[in-house]
Amino acid sequence: MTTHDVEIVIIGAGFSGLGAAIKLAQSGHDDYLLLDRGSDFGGTWRDNVYPGAACDVPSHLYSYSFAQNPDWSRSYSHQPEIHRYINAVADEHRIADRTWFGTDVTDMDWNDDESRWTVRAERNGETVTVRAGIVVGGIGPLCEPNLPDIKGIDRFGGTIVHTARWDTDYDFAGKRVAVIGTGASAIQVVPELGKTVGHMDVYQRTAPWIIPRNERPYLSVENWAFKNVPGLQNLIRGTIYTANESVAAGMTFAPNALKPVEAICRANIFRGIRNPELRKSVTPTFAVGCKRILKSNEWYPTLDRPNVDLVTDGIAEVTETGIVTADGTTRDVDVIVVATGFHVTDSPAFESIRGVGGKSLAQVWAADGMQAYKGSFVHGFPNLMLLVGPSTGLGHTSMVYMIESQLNYLVDYIRKTREAGIGRTEVKLEAQDRYNDELQHSLRNSVWETGGCASWYKDANGKITSLWPGFTFTFRNKTRAFDVAAYDVTPRVESSDLTRAAGA
Repeated sequence: MTTHDVEIVIIGAGFSGLGAAIKLAQSGHDDYLLLDRGSDFGGTWRDNVYPGAACDVPSHLYSYSFAQNPDWSRSYSHQPEIHRYINAVADEHRIADRTWFGTDVTDMDWNDDESRWTVRAERNGETVTVRAGIVVGGIGPLCEPNLPDIKGIDRFGGTIVHTARWDTDYDFAGKRVAVIGTGASAIQVVPELGKTVGHMDVYQRTAPWIIPRNERPYLSVENWAFKNVPGLQNLIRGTIYTANESVAAGMTFAPNALKPVEAICRANIFRGIRNPELRKSVTPTFAVGCKRILKSNEWYPTLDRPNVDLVTDGIAEVTETGIVTADGTTRDVDVIVVATGFHVTDSPAFESIRGVGGKSLAQVWAADGMQAYKGSFVHGFPNLMLLVGPSTGLGHTSMVYMIESQLNYLVDYIRKTREAGIGRTEVKLEAQDRYNDELQHSLRNSVWETGGCASWYKDANGKITSLWPGFTFTFRNKTRAFDVAAYDVTPRVESSDLTRAAGA
């Protein structure tokens, strides 16, 4: 076992972890190490390679403000292009020089005597230990696939593929396919599979609201203008951002204002499906916006294809050859595609992060759900800053905006604690509780509370702990500067002091 000492460890090399590394380097904080279990940068955009994988936020907004890309090929980017973009930004800033890929973090513990974190990981078949004064958690909520708890699924004799762990070598052509789920990944992969499979059964528990996807390729003259006309990209980015924020107002404060969006969704159903019974089956019974609003032009026409069946009866069990629904019908298939999303509010990673007294994040959050201060710091876990932490998720616009807001907070946190000689920073419990009480109060009239649906926005207790309520610029204002008064702080302990204390 080898041990390494650094000032800052960043875990995860997706949008948030890479952004943290860049901003730290730009601010003169170069004693950091970035760890990621993958082979390059990208996070969820590296790992999710299923057919049709794409972003539902326009390209110009779903990118760093400090690394805008004039060469986007389409108005909405697909997975390969986003993956290339992230790696190009990393190359430009030479972040790979301070990154360990193929490094799977297994657990981490806080040492109160030394005011340091001990991070353990598996790297190249070896267990390595990294000790750091500060840990930045960029693991993200979309990294651990959520496998359905269905009776008999372990005995299925065919192939099972989760969209987040796609088997690129499997040939779906002519196969009998079952797709479990009708969320964001399902509405992208199903139309692609529908073009080649022999037959496909799509198992729907809850129908989503889906608006048209106004995607198109950019003309070469447009890319030229993005590159050469000063301010054009900022103007486009700002226009998209402003339009999306109007949706946030409806979702949080006035759900009835989203009725025009519902009308667009209903028209999308009518345009895409001819069969009246099928139209009825795919029409949601909850308010638009309660669950994530999806974007697709191909979902409904695919369900209307002769080789595709929508199954709305619940799944009773999986046999060696297929799926049995609650009405007793058995449908034999060759492959099951699991499109059931991720562990967002109950990530297995929470078990492996242990703070003061050895308590894990999972234990601390077991009673009242995920809670943090400004989505970043958790009482009982000093010197640990989470990116895309509790109550930072969005249902209407780009998460990159929220990430950059937290990066402002991170840089100011490190600057102020360095200048003040602070070695231990722990958010006060009363500050954390007050902040989260305010969040829950803001959510009381939101569509997520009143819209009549169940979603991954809520935890097992029905509490919304993943979403930010309201406008994103409000969050940016809250994270513009690190507010030391909300934290208990102690001076930095120098290594010489530790040596003297040990000798005493």
